[in-house]
Amino acid sequence: MFESISEKLESIFKKLKGKGLIGEADIDAALKEVRLALLEADVNFKVVKEFIGRIREKAIGREVLESLTPGQQVVKTVHEELCSLLGSANARILLSPNPPTVIMMVGLHGSGKTTTSAKIARMFKKEGRRPLLVACDLQRPAAIDQLVTLGAQIGVPVYSSRETKDPVVVTSEALKKARTEAHDIMIVDTAGRLHVDDSLMAELKGIRDNIGPKETLFVADAMTGQDAVNIARQFNEQIGIDGIVLTKMDGDARGGAALSIREITQKPIKYIGVGEKIDMLEPFHPDRIASRILGMGDILSLIEQAQKSFDQKEAENLQKRIIEDSFTFDDLKEQLKKIRNMGPLESILGMIPGMSKVKNMQVDEREFVKIEAIISSMTKKERANHNILNGSRRKRIAQGSGTTVTDVNRVIKQYVELKKMLKMFKGKKNLKLPRSLPF
Repeated sequence: MFESISEKLESIFKKLKGKGLIGEADIDAALKEVRLALLEADVNFKVVKEFIGRIREKAIGREVLESLTPGQQVVKTVHEELCSLLGSANARILLSPNPPTVIMMVGLHGSGKTTTSAKIARMFKKEGRRPLLVACDLQRPAAIDQLVTLGAQIGVPVYSSRETKDPVVVTSEALKKARTEAHDIMIVDTAGRLHVDDSLMAELKGIRDNIGPKETLFVADAMTGQDAVNIARQFNEQIGIDGIVLTKMDGDARGGAALSIREITQKPIKYIGVGEKIDMLEPFHPDRIASRILGMGDILSLIEQAQKSFDQKEAENLQKRIIEDSFTFDDLKEQLKKIRNMGPLESILGMIPGMSKVKNMQVDEREFVKIEAIISSMTKKERANHNILNGSRRKRIAQGSGTTVTDVNRVIKQYVELKKMLKMFKGKKNLKLPRSLPF
């Protein structure tokens, strides 16, 4: 996410921060490169022009030019302007004082509306609410089945009807059901087209006028760049939208849509999709995204991801086992699973300040699968006591896990090294675990 523009901006600012004194000429030269980097990232030309103008106005001020670290002051200014461009603060979905809160999902075909509807429903359910999904895409044959499947996966009911082709009738019946069954959130998945047309807009206006949604969220594929921005503007002008969800952000190295869409529509980005899995939807935090773009990492998001995967009580039990020197292969396997549940490893590493500067940073997640397979092929006694793992046992484990004896030896060696590392913390009052496993 933002890999291309992040690399270019870091390179530009590294040269600027390397100078003791800078003048207007230095700032103009740097901003010229920033302008090119943004345009290459498919950021809207008008947005780039205004963005660069605001930065230049602040950067040539006395506070920057006469500071002890003028290069860092310029980066600080760029960070502030990026935050402002992206929306300043996280914009949450507004809840209706009289439930249910109706959320209408709109966008073109293939943008990810159906999956995003389920992802948002899952988030609300985790907050203790009672969402209802409504299958209102009656044009695509598999849309209802897809939403029903996703609903079953997250344990959220789905209202659908195959008796009518009128989405207004479906939403009316769904609203009655939501009120009768005390659902406080109703998420309506509407139809899309391959392009904006009059019949699509008429259908969406009919639904909007019938149910009066509290929020209308426009779902866009971030990888389509300026197309997504232009389509968002059309939807806003004809339907009226309250917020934006950008999907497939994990595959968008340029970031042009994210950096343009809020400025063009004047509507906040509320969520970003960072993967296909049902839990890979993040609230959009402009300040954190600005930090990621400038290579500063995103520690707050990393902590939040970790808190979702690691239970406090389990952490205390793990700490106790480490102190008692009873950390087993079962414990290692469990911790590896939790790390993988946090999301794609490259994405996690990208949240750590400085890691984005590491070139060709690639993490082969198949290694984690291999380690888990090796541990699973051990007997209960072997997982509890690695000292009994002789040559014949290691050969059997390799055959059972579909790996080689060399792979098994390496995992055992890494486990022993980890145990030695953890021994250093034995008996310490304030236990702090090592930052990473030696894999």
